[in-house]
Amino acid sequence: MRRLLSVFCLALAATASADEKTDAVKTLIPWLLDEKDTLREIRFADVIAATSGKKVIAIDPKNQDDQRVLAELGTALDAVLAAMNAPDSPTRAARRVNEMSAKFEDAILAQLKAAPGLECSIPPTAAGLRQRSGYPDLRVLDKATGRVFYLDPKLFARGSKTSALRTFYFEPKRATNKVNDDARHLIIGIEHDHDADGVVQFQRWELLDLANFRVKLKAEFEGSNADMYRPEAVVGAGPKR
Repeated sequence: MRRLLSVFCLALAATASADEKTDAVKTLIPWLLDEKDTLREIRFADVIAATSGKKVIAIDPKNQDDQRVLAELGTALDAVLAAMNAPDSPTRAARRVNEMSAKFEDAILAQLKAAPGLECSIPPTAAGLRQRSGYPDLRVLDKATGRVFYLDPKLFARGSKTSALRTFYFEPKRATNKVNDDARHLIIGIEHDHDADGVVQFQRWELLDLANFRVKLKAEFEGSNADMYRPEAVVGAGPKR
């Protein structure tokens, strides 16, 4: 894994020569094709350490401070779910699950801001900007201990826990990296279903510790229209109509 990351960084480095980039890419491609053995079951904690230099700290079930913060999070999430199931819930106007997720993020942020002993905010990027997109969504600071908890709310349909569809992604970038603390990393899983009238109902929440979370790398090369439609690339064209 470390070799893959070093090769990938060299391939993208602005200071690398053209020959170095070519050699790095030639080494990188076989690694990307070897998905079964190399790019699966990668510890998320190792990804965070390699991309940000920060530690993913496991929740300690015997630590009173960890358990106190979890209890405070639970109280806040109970209140959020009650509000989201109310007739005037902001989720009623949302048409897609992604829009509902944004409503939950806003509600959790507001609830935790009001929680005594905690500070909650949108985590800044490495460049110091507040960016809503990208992992993680929320940063919680326990004032008593200085411990940081990163939170990322995810909605999931009832009965979909064993689904193999992608529901989590992390894009490593230097300037927009939002993991800037040694911290506990938690997913807030929110189960939803529909009532007899087709109205979305939020059933329960779960907190998932990502300390032992395993991820896989999906190899994908991309390009924009600006990359493709360069004047020197055009080798034929029809008449304008």
